[in-house]
Amino acid sequence: MGRFRGLKYLLVFTLPLLAYISFNSKGWLTFTPIIEAFLLVPFLELLFRPDPENLSDPEALSRKNDWFYDLLVYLIVPIQCYFLLLFFESMQEIGLTTVDKIGRVSSMGLMCGVIGINVAHELGHRKKKYEQLMAKMLLLTSLYMHFFIEHNRGHHKNVSTPEDPSSARVGETLYSFWFRSVVYAYLSAWRIEKDRLAKKGIGWFTWHNEMLVFQIIQLTALAIIYAVFGLPMLLYFLASAIIGFLLLETVNYIEHYGLQRGQKGNTYERVMPAHSWNSNHVVGRLLLFELSRHSDHHFIASRKYQVLRNMDNSPQMPTGYPGMMLLATIPPLWFFIMNKKIKRFQRAY
Repeated sequence: MGRFRGLKYLLVFTLPLLAYISFNSKGWLTFTPIIEAFLLVPFLELLFRPDPENLSDPEALSRKNDWFYDLLVYLIVPIQCYFLLLFFESMQEIGLTTVDKIGRVSSMGLMCGVIGINVAHELGHRKKKYEQLMAKMLLLTSLYMHFFIEHNRGHHKNVSTPEDPSSARVGETLYSFWFRSVVYAYLSAWRIEKDRLAKKGIGWFTWHNEMLVFQIIQLTALAIIYAVFGLPMLLYFLASAIIGFLLLETVNYIEHYGLQRGQKGNTYERVMPAHSWNSNHVVGRLLLFELSRHSDHHFIASRKYQVLRNMDNSPQMPTGYPGMMLLATIPPLWFFIMNKKIKRFQRAY
């Protein structure tokens, strides 16, 4: 029964299927992944009620140790690599219109953000070296390898504090957050790695510096794309990578907007479920490997996606992630809804 229930996560693979349609079609069909993510899914989440039910302890233990759930995220790595090559091939098709190109680039960008970075986030929290390697491979497809450092050793430590570039503040628009988070998270990753090496008595200019290695890998990848496919393909790839990491930063924006940890002197309270917005909307949960149960993820970062819990004392989003991401693009409407929810939650908390 547990294995059968795990089949629900196969819904994730509808995105690659629609991307395949996009890369082999023209006109509006090139936008089918976008239509699924930001029209169909938000509509379905208005129809289906959130499901706050948690697994029993025996069920959670059984699923945690079930190889099938690991296999699903492992499969994303070859799928993402295949679709990146398919994307390069499809963009060389003769006779593509501007609309066709925008649709295919957007679809690849969605693959980078939803398939690539999201699964890299899951695998990046694992302890096994080969899982961490897979995380880095996926992050490479969005040129966002520094996320592996900053997220695990920076964001999870500083979340919902002014020290965290990936936690949005009350009244901050999505668009200003994009700039702040992209720039300062990158700089933070350099600082974290430099501090780590300094504690070992090692300078920053060394092969032991993962940030330096990441930059070399990414620049080499860009050089290879340019040499093999040419400048237009390089620009298309850069556009899809930017879409991918901006999708990530939009998720960061909605996950912690306006939430703050209490401070006593120079010390912040422990990260609690109250410091992350949670969503139990089923469709979005399945498409994102339970990422929207984010409160429990920050409470215990090592929990695998299939056993994440709903936390009763966490703030709840009014809809799932895709709907919240759309809402965030309209700042006045976002502030009108979310600022009131923050005040109500703070009074209750």
